[in-house]
Amino acid sequence: MRRPMIVTAAAMLLAAIVPHASASTPGPDVRVTQDAGAGYVSAYTLGTGQAYTDPTLDECSVSKGRQNEPAIAVDPRDTSVLIGSSNDYCGVYAPPGDPNLGLPLGPIWLGYYRSEDAGKSFVSSLVPGYPGDTSPFAPLAKIDTTGSGDPVVAWDAHGRAFMGSESDTDENLSNGDVWVATYVNSGGGTANDGKLYQGTVTVGKGSQAKNLLGKFNDKTALEVDRTGGKYDGNVYFAWTRFTGGKISNIYFSRSTDHGVTFSKPKNITPRNGNLQDPQVSVTGNGDVYVTFDTFAMKNGQPFGLYIAKSTDGGKTFSPPSLITTYVPVDVQDVSVFGGSARDCGDLFSACVSGYTFFRQGTSLRATADQFDPEHEWVYLTYGATKPGTEVSTGTTFGVEAPGIGGQEGAYFVRYDGAAGTHTSPALLSDQPVGNQVFPAISADGGVLHAMWWDSRNDPNYSPARPIGNDASGNTVPSLDVYATRSSDHGDIWATATRLTDVMSNPDYEQFSNRTVPFAGDYLTVTSFGDFAFSVWTDYRDVVAGTDPRETDNDDADNADVVQCRAFDPVTGWGPDTCPHAGGIDQNIYGDLSP
Repeated sequence: MRRPMIVTAAAMLLAAIVPHASASTPGPDVRVTQDAGAGYVSAYTLGTGQAYTDPTLDECSVSKGRQNEPAIAVDPRDTSVLIGSSNDYCGVYAPPGDPNLGLPLGPIWLGYYRSEDAGKSFVSSLVPGYPGDTSPFAPLAKIDTTGSGDPVVAWDAHGRAFMGSESDTDENLSNGDVWVATYVNSGGGTANDGKLYQGTVTVGKGSQAKNLLGKFNDKTALEVDRTGGKYDGNVYFAWTRFTGGKISNIYFSRSTDHGVTFSKPKNITPRNGNLQDPQVSVTGNGDVYVTFDTFAMKNGQPFGLYIAKSTDGGKTFSPPSLITTYVPVDVQDVSVFGGSARDCGDLFSACVSGYTFFRQGTSLRATADQFDPEHEWVYLTYGATKPGTEVSTGTTFGVEAPGIGGQEGAYFVRYDGAAGTHTSPALLSDQPVGNQVFPAISADGGVLHAMWWDSRNDPNYSPARPIGNDASGNTVPSLDVYATRSSDHGDIWATATRLTDVMSNPDYEQFSNRTVPFAGDYLTVTSFGDFAFSVWTDYRDVVAGTDPRETDNDDADNADVVQCRAFDPVTGWGPDTCPHAGGIDQNIYGDLSP
């Protein structure tokens, strides 16, 4: 009797939503993060209508700061309501006029970005519990943390939204906890879904140790059962736990009371290791799948995508099975100070090749259509090196391995959970030039939507060099966002559409005291039926400049940002005292997706 109940509930919700949805046509790009102009509004004010602010929110409203690793999810009850998030650095610096200006004193936190007009505009806020939060909601955040990251967002079918994160419990230590926050309808119709903050629960504890030598919780994943079946409303949370800086496994926890409590974290990959990028998917019959990838070939374990299945609402899981192998993306170089480097820039972040580039790796994303009663299919996208495109770089830079370059492609695989079979990996948009980075996918409501960063328009493109770099290490705008859709479960994908109105230079040196770029590790698309909305990290608002520490003009790479520094003959160069001038104005933008 289980399947007819699921089919009926899903069909009723789908029928109720479709009239509100319309086919998505990309329009003008929308700035999601309002850290200049409109400013930030407290969660307390959003949820209750009562005024509240604090120095952190005031700083966020003028910061022109950094945001990356965007997440977003559309309300399955009302596609006009979207909730997004990111690693939000808006509260890091002291405000103008403060004697501590230029010193990073505030938190990196989870943003809460809300749209009630299908993505035409957004209001920016922060998830409660950040350092300095004295609102009436602060005591509801049962977490101990100085900062947070790796945001994930998911909805149930009853107006609740959930936001997950990993966090640091000490600013000098590298590991901490993982937690989930809950928002409910604030009263009235579906336009108020996910608006009222209810509290935050610590799901898994880390241990405090330097250099990743304790329990380091990383790369969170979140999904909720929306099927209307036996496990409807269950909240599923997964993450990677590194232990002792050596081995990593996938841990899983579930909530059966709408996020009030969570089960004891469980290692669902005890016989595997060197794992990363978990994703949680729920198929139309309520089965739960956790997918993940490997990042190191150790003990005979290949680079590949794996999947584990639960048929009892996340209580137990099958042993993981290998779906497919791939040629990894492992962008790397050699630091001028010795040792390998995952990203490169200037000064103490400089690499032997002389290139400037952001961190990139194989990045898995997966989902399922919870409103499809006929198929137990999981849809996966990932970035990998296209076989046959490998070249010698002639430098210390490498894409696949040291000194070996190649073209990065966005791949798609459909996994049949009932049969244990899968389609052959296929490129979402096979192009002769350009790299495709951080692909993402969404499925609910019968249509697949995918998006990714794409450098097909990069005038400096070469499989032997980083994105945007010419042979001399000069950088230029080089990244766009492209998107596509499939109406037949991924058998055929439409010609990719460019979403971005402005091409970005992702190599601006905005991190580690303005010496190196960082773009995060993922992008996100959310959808219901024909409606789809994508979000990405964007650099169009960055103000370029000159780094005065490069007195000999030793790196004319076009990657420096505006900054203000004083030199002391004893202590050397001081901090950047104009962080609000736009040099670190990295933002989240979004647009309707095909």
